[in-house]
Amino acid sequence: MPELPDIALYLEALEGRVAGQPLERLRIGNPFLVRTIAPGPEELAGRTVLGFRRMGKRIVFVMAGEIFVVIHLMIAGRLRWRDRGAAIPGKVGLAAFDFPNGTIVFTEAGSKRQASIHIIRGEDELAALDPRGLEVLTASLREFAARLRQENHTLKRALTDPHIFSGIGNSYSDEILHAARLSPMKTVAALNDDEVARLFAATQATLQSWIAKLRDDAHGEFPEKVTAFHDGMAVHGRYGQPCPVCGSPVQRIVYARNEANYCSRCQTGGKLLSDRALSRLLKDDWPRTLDELEARKSRRQA
Repeated sequence: MPELPDIALYLEALEGRVAGQPLERLRIGNPFLVRTIAPGPEELAGRTVLGFRRMGKRIVFVMAGEIFVVIHLMIAGRLRWRDRGAAIPGKVGLAAFDFPNGTIVFTEAGSKRQASIHIIRGEDELAALDPRGLEVLTASLREFAARLRQENHTLKRALTDPHIFSGIGNSYSDEILHAARLSPMKTVAALNDDEVARLFAATQATLQSWIAKLRDDAHGEFPEKVTAFHDGMAVHGRYGQPCPVCGSPVQRIVYARNEANYCSRCQTGGKLLSDRALSRLLKDDWPRTLDELEARKSRRQA
């Protein structure tokens, strides 16, 4: 799912191309895409795009007449900049926004249709869609700590809960926790003040550095390679590969539909984390440390 750095790049690209332009037409390729009834897509024709906002992981078109078009890309939704009047692709196409200078095509890979558009009238209705997570890039340490400590979750869950922090998902939470040298399964209540400060600094630095990197990679073009897995990531999507800091193999735990990637030496003092299903299956055979895991591998290869 595109997260804060990816959405920030989309917003910059959209601002530079269609802010101030009239939306000629919103074409809908999938009838289930629009999740609201009124205003309808036809009411957008001719309205000027006044600007854009980010609301968590959502992209908001601010239209004349206090109308908002809210796009949620979910996991596989993407935006493409194409020539004016470009066709909506038959298999993955959801919608197309036609402007005088080009067309934004909204696509979603895969068979599941989770991406959505809400067309909203008024700030009050828009606010009802906002999960109200803290905007970490503009927050102070005090604000960050207060929001973090409202509930006692694991750090992985706290970072990815949209009601706690805005725009952070599975990918960048792995990178943040690696930079902070903290276990994804450590609980908020177990953090001391120094660790909270370290997590805050790592959160801001990681997100800011990835916005800058993605901007450089785009070279001013519309972002086409929006993915959860980027070259240069320290641990996310790098299971079994060497940690760029210590060289130890990156580990993972799988839970629900997600996984957490981490370095046991940098983040957990050499201890291997286990998900519930795997630890129940292996019981006493589960290796507790990275050294024990490596020793078992050596014995198998001997």
